[in-house]
Amino acid sequence: MRLGIRPIIDFAFKKTFGDPNNRLALISLLNAILELPSPIADVTIENPFNYQDFLDDKLSILDVKATDLAGMVFNIEMQLSVTAGLVKRLVFYGCELFVGQLSQGQVYTNLNPVYSICILDALLWDENSAGHHRFRLVDTENARILENAIEIHLIQLPRYTISETDLASASPVKRWVFLLRYAQDYDADQLRRLFPEIAFQQAIQSIETIALKTEDKQMYDTREKAARDYQWLINGARNEGIEQGIEQGIEQGIEQGIEQGKVLGTIRSCQSILGIEESSDDTLQAKTSDELSVLASQLQAALRGRMT
Repeated sequence: MRLGIRPIIDFAFKKTFGDPNNRLALISLLNAILELPSPIADVTIENPFNYQDFLDDKLSILDVKATDLAGMVFNIEMQLSVTAGLVKRLVFYGCELFVGQLSQGQVYTNLNPVYSICILDALLWDENSAGHHRFRLVDTENARILENAIEIHLIQLPRYTISETDLASASPVKRWVFLLRYAQDYDADQLRRLFPEIAFQQAIQSIETIALKTEDKQMYDTREKAARDYQWLINGARNEGIEQGIEQGIEQGIEQGIEQGKVLGTIRSCQSILGIEESSDDTLQAKTSDELSVLASQLQAALRGRMT
């Protein structure tokens, strides 16, 4: 009987990779994505899985934070869709993790490298076929990289095309992508045969536990429904925004109008759902594109907090 548990749903993802008992699964996933010169040997999970988080935080972002023996900082999160301001939020959060290492009076030499990873079950850039994007601080003219600072990794799951027959020769990151995308279509024994490594076995055991344990399965179902409902609302907002953008595009340029219309539609739809008075045309038109994106992100966060 297939498990029916999608590891990309936040509850399943956090329980699989945020449980200290599953450290090997997290280490394996980090090593597969980061491909550091010296592989990560061990980590301490700084915000371990807590069932109560999912009762209190609704659809807020529940990431996994860890440090290794050398003090390097790792943050990994799972996103089901592209939200307004996603790129800027990833940059901001990576910088926040880097700066947050220092207490008052400490010296900059105490700062350790930060690796921020976003696994996205959607496409952020349609025009690029890459599944893995690695962003670093680099002098593009002289090809000099500021080492041991900040790296941001984006994994676009839909960009990976891998079949079961390819798994034996697939790279570690492709093997993890396959498990994340298709574990729900297999039973636990089938997965164990496909992924005999201990790290994968830990992840499979965690997924199976969710499927078999009544309390976990109920929470998983609740979280999956909330994520599905949220995506439905956001898609509706985007569709409305596209229509508004096309009308505005007659005067402002079709491409610019559609993109701005998406953001305007998101803002007004979220305000309507939250019971907030919708912003007037004059109020929104007075804002810059960046200000509109920030407002849309804030409203989406508020909406996630209201979802059940």
